Amino acid sequence: MAEETQQSNKEGQSRFAVPDGAVLSLLGSRDENLRLAEELLDADVHVRGNEITLSGDPADVAFAERVFTELVTLASRGQAIDQHTVRRIVAMLSANEAESPADVLSLDIISRRGRTIRPKTLNQKHYVDAIDKNTIVFGIGPAGTGKTYLAMAKAVQALQAKQVNRIILTRPAVEAGERLGYLPGTLYEKIDPYLRPLYDALHDMVDPESIPRLTQAGTIEVAPLAYMRGRAQPIFTPVLTPDGYRPIGSLQVGDLVIGSNGEPTPVLGVYPQGEKDVYRVTAQDGSSTLACGEHLWTVRTASDRRRGKPWRVLETKEMIGNLRAAHARRYELPLLSAPVCLPERDVPMDPYALGLLLGDGCPASAIALRTTAHGNVLVLERAATSEGDASVGETYLRNTVQVRLDLLQGLLDAGGAPAGQADGGCRVRFAASSPQLQADVIELVRSLGGIAYSRNGRAIDIRLPQGVEPFRLERKRQKYHAAGGGGRPMRFIDSIEPAGRTETVCIQVAAQDSLYVTEDYLLTHNTLNDAFIILDEAQNTTPEQMKMFLTRLGFGSKVVVTGDITQVDLPGGQRSGLRVVKDILEGVDDVHFSVLTSQDVVRHRLVGDIVDAYDKWQVQQDALDQNGQHHGPGARRGNQRRGR
Repeated sequence: MAEETQQSNKEGQSRFAVPDGAVLSLLGSRDENLRLAEELLDADVHVRGNEITLSGDPADVAFAERVFTELVTLASRGQAIDQHTVRRIVAMLSANEAESPADVLSLDIISRRGRTIRPKTLNQKHYVDAIDKNTIVFGIGPAGTGKTYLAMAKAVQALQAKQVNRIILTRPAVEAGERLGYLPGTLYEKIDPYLRPLYDALHDMVDPESIPRLTQAGTIEVAPLAYMRGRAQPIFTPVLTPDGYRPIGSLQVGDLVIGSNGEPTPVLGVYPQGEKDVYRVTAQDGSSTLACGEHLWTVRTASDRRRGKPWRVLETKEMIGNLRAAHARRYELPLLSAPVCLPERDVPMDPYALGLLLGDGCPASAIALRTTAHGNVLVLERAATSEGDASVGETYLRNTVQVRLDLLQGLLDAGGAPAGQADGGCRVRFAASSPQLQADVIELVRSLGGIAYSRNGRAIDIRLPQGVEPFRLERKRQKYHAAGGGGRPMRFIDSIEPAGRTETVCIQVAAQDSLYVTEDYLLTHNTLNDAFIILDEAQNTTPEQMKMFLTRLGFGSKVVVTGDITQVDLPGGQRSGLRVVKDILEGVDDVHFSVLTSQDVVRHRLVGDIVDAYDKWQVQQDALDQNGQHHGPGARRGNQRRGR
């Protein structure tokens, strides 16, 4: 931009040329931008052709020159300029901020069909920058400041950039008292009106035709907070701990449970969920557990596996009626990535020797043990007893990896046989001498990361992962490896059936993938990983709801909480979770609070004026309240609401 400046003692003047391609955009339709600039600026503005002359007080001229410099920069970048742009640039420069308004207003977030979403004020840019830099961001401010809209744009941007695997949008359904069951229609008909603003924003940013597909796949979830929080299992559901299985309802924060890597991981949160409808989720190997409809499962499809896509997270209810693809089971479940690590226990007998005896059909009660004077040689004797009571016992099942593997090898050396498979790898067949031994062998195999099927009678088909050797006998070992050896055991969801209604609870664990081992060595979790989560209208959460929501944060996820603390609609004088959370989390690393004001309103300019007028009125009412003056019933109700 060519520029020439002339100044006298009484008046300043600046003259500069505007690039030809930027003149029309700068001046606006019928010179509306120019007329507004003349109205807002104290300097005199004169335009002739593509040359602009500013005159007046030197300080006013300097300010006006900065305004036009920013406008010309935007116009030269091909960005459309309207009266809102002129007002925002003047407002930003009046605030004496160091950042260039042109840089603020040209920060692209996402574009669709020729429309680009950008921050429109400096505070909005700071808000967007904070979302980039922090895991949890609170956007607090009045209506029309773009809190939710910009958060939605950042969520879509993160999804498109594959920074997250899913978007979760939620609101506390206060108007329905969170009791949506009393409203007519299906669940989605009930929640749709209240969540419509979120859908509308989403439609501005994502192809509307693709939204049903993304919703069905679990990539986008839009639900009231009441439904999002209820990811739970019955209180009696067994969860594996280093000391064995315990009911999930008995767990407390700090207790250890077993994660997907076989290692102990602490419980970070325990959240009672009340009575819920539950479903029995059963895998093709017979393993099963109970969970509510919103409980989370890590799964993947054959297509995901072929394309190298990551595991996805789906709710129980999202998979119902969709469990088959061309007659094949659709959803694969993860297995233990390593054998379960349990503490060492003293055992009365060498585990391999015990396995040999049990695998050979010897009842457990028939095994007597005595030591001889010949060093450490162990002499095993059989005693006459009844048949059919063979079992392993807790001491061996709840022991170290080596003890359990030794035991399994003894069992399979005595009673197992390798059997090659057409799809590669080799399975092992074992005939148990009793139902209890059959159950014990299945548990041993699962605890080592494998799967075991109960066949006709007491026969078991076993599939072990690479690195877990089932045999010590050389002839069996050679045959096993010649047929392909260990492979990749796979577990698929076979059915999901209603199982009544019962008291439930959910837990959060510290494991990187948030998975824990429930009954039958199934892996499941409640925490939201790799997700961009937006909680809108958060002023209508209670402190307990806010804590519940924030502690669901998983690894690789980002949370944005938006709300207006002057618009609390909670019934019964309840406190707002958004009001108190700043006092609780202020100063916590990786948590940021962005405050937007009437100056950031991007709707009709009257909205900002209305917000300012109400704020001014509120200050006056608060001052009168302090003096004990009476303002009538309407004012009392307003003050009661604001006190929440």
